[in-house]
Amino acid sequence: MAHLFNRNVVLGISGGIAAYKSAELVRQLKQLGADVRVIMTRGAQEFITPLTLQALSGRPVHTDLLDVEAELGMGHIELARWADLLVIAPATADLLARLAAGRADDLLTTVALATAAPKLLAPAMNQQMWRDPATSANIATLQKRGLQLVGPGAGDQACGDVGPGRLEDPAIIARAAAGLFSSGLLAGKRVVITAGPTREALDPVRYISNHSSGKMGYALARAAVDAGAQTILVSGPVELATPDHVNRIDVQSADDMLAQCLALVADCDIFIACAAVADYRPGTISTEKIKKGPEKISLELVRNPDIVAAVAASEHSPFTIGFAAETNDLLAYASSKMERKGLDMIVANDVSDPAIGFNSDHNAATVLWPGGSRVLEEASKATIARDIIRLIADRVSLIRD
Repeated sequence: MAHLFNRNVVLGISGGIAAYKSAELVRQLKQLGADVRVIMTRGAQEFITPLTLQALSGRPVHTDLLDVEAELGMGHIELARWADLLVIAPATADLLARLAAGRADDLLTTVALATAAPKLLAPAMNQQMWRDPATSANIATLQKRGLQLVGPGAGDQACGDVGPGRLEDPAIIARAAAGLFSSGLLAGKRVVITAGPTREALDPVRYISNHSSGKMGYALARAAVDAGAQTILVSGPVELATPDHVNRIDVQSADDMLAQCLALVADCDIFIACAAVADYRPGTISTEKIKKGPEKISLELVRNPDIVAAVAASEHSPFTIGFAAETNDLLAYASSKMERKGLDMIVANDVSDPAIGFNSDHNAATVLWPGGSRVLEEASKATIARDIIRLIADRVSLIRD
């Protein structure tokens, strides 16, 4: 069943009588699990108050493009980046025209231009306005750009006319929003994903680790589920909730993670190695806490197993994707790593940039495979994860065919 758990939905409301139905739409989106933030145009505020939408969403309502308080906190660009989905309901004839023209003269149209998230429009207007050739041309332009449409419905209208142009039922709009994340691209596939850091023990209370938050791996797990895959997440220690419909296996060390992955690989179609596995571990683990002593001590490290290479080299190796988190010479290192380890695909990202590095909610990457590549511009990790899953599905389909 489609859902919006852990999804960030921006709901844009433009100025039409159908704006009153947006209150019910907020409730429907939240029932499907979404975190909802509302943008209202000036016209929308004539039909329904921001206070109503704030009470229902549990979030402040955004109304002005140049809002000093908003710019100090979540400005229009941050709001655009936060969104996993932009829903505009109702989308009036005027709003459709301004979107088609690429206008950015209020907060809603600015966010629509600034976000990389998918966009779902629910038109609502008088039946003759809906039938007008100008509206038809605007709709065609927007659909050509990839914007999705739900509705409009037909029937009695507030103006007394009868015909197409009614805002679609809020429950149907909410289900359409959830359906955008349910692609079915990996239906029937079994996917294993590693995520988070590993911890390599020094003694009973200390360990060597790294700054990986696990957010990218967990976003990939959600995207794989949305694509219809049976998804297993082999996770190092992180402070993240398990995505819905994901089977999570917790591990600590690189050896633990390797054992779990090799046990799963024989019954796996796709393996995504997103975890930040420690390259080295202490040669000896003290059974007691190491006491403070001399000014300097020496620590001998030994190399950890290479999990993704071991999976790629296994007898029944799945389609195998690695990650290259680098601070310099990104593409050269990533390409070399892909070839050296026998990978089908690699995702390269620059962790030297704090905006898209460890613990960030955003990412940017270049995905490479033999004979091709794709640049994924900066976006939320949820958006990047969906793009990666689409690319994986494309490559798996080409290889199978």
